[in-house]
Amino acid sequence: MSLPARVRLVEVGPRDGLQNERQPIGIADKVRLVDDLSAAGLGYIEVGSFVSPKWVPQMAGSAEVFAAIRQRPAVTYAALTPNLQGLEAALQAGVREVAVFAAASESFSRRNINCSISESLARFVPVMDAARRHGVRVRGYVSCVLGCPYDGHIEPEQVAAVARELHGMGCHEVSLGDTIGVGTASAARRLFEVVGREVPRERLAGHFHDTYGQALSNIYASLLEGIAVFDSSVAGLGGCPYAKGATGNVASEDVLYLLQGLGIETGIDLRALVDAGQRISTVLGKDNGSRVARALLGG
Repeated sequence: MSLPARVRLVEVGPRDGLQNERQPIGIADKVRLVDDLSAAGLGYIEVGSFVSPKWVPQMAGSAEVFAAIRQRPAVTYAALTPNLQGLEAALQAGVREVAVFAAASESFSRRNINCSISESLARFVPVMDAARRHGVRVRGYVSCVLGCPYDGHIEPEQVAAVARELHGMGCHEVSLGDTIGVGTASAARRLFEVVGREVPRERLAGHFHDTYGQALSNIYASLLEGIAVFDSSVAGLGGCPYAKGATGNVASEDVLYLLQGLGIETGIDLRALVDAGQRISTVLGKDNGSRVARALLGG
């Protein structure tokens, strides 16, 4: 299969990247990050999450962030809304696209959200119904698609069953996440081959963590399967909570460098993206997690 001519990057840094940071991050810094990403040409930015601050303190100011960012007409500004209460809060904040998440692993589902996979999917029904009534699009996430910290290997058929349910209930796109970053290129190709029988490939996305240094090769393998949407995080923000000291999200700058080298269009300015990542890394007082950024910045 030939490579896609154009790829859309879903920037998850402001939400998935920042939510695990322990130090408080000011609203102004979050707003600056989102505005920097918009200016760099990102067409889809996951800005925040409408969950209980008790569970994810870092996302407590998501409504304020949405109110303050400079929203560009061609950019989608999305939020994670795991339940109906979260969706209602997102609607009040003017959010026009939301995301829900399920797991491909029973153990992960029970330990992460205290219910089975089927119970988690049932919880999304009222969310989907309300989103449909308000004309809000919903994106679905499936976690642990190539491995689970509790169950080990996950069969692609198991992932396909969950992805099929999410797509069937109205998710316009389903992102398959290698949560602990254990996947390899052959496993990624097999995953999309199997899931692609249940959900059209143009409705699928890849979300690869770089824990074992395999994210870019997994993305290339997915491109060969016709996948043209990938989640990534500027400066590689977001550690992997299941592997001490390990990296998490693949850096947007590194993915963009790969895509540019392949002649694939994204509409994103690499230098502007590098600057955005370096700015938030400085705010956080941490090293930039992007190898491309470190190379271009000479550090």
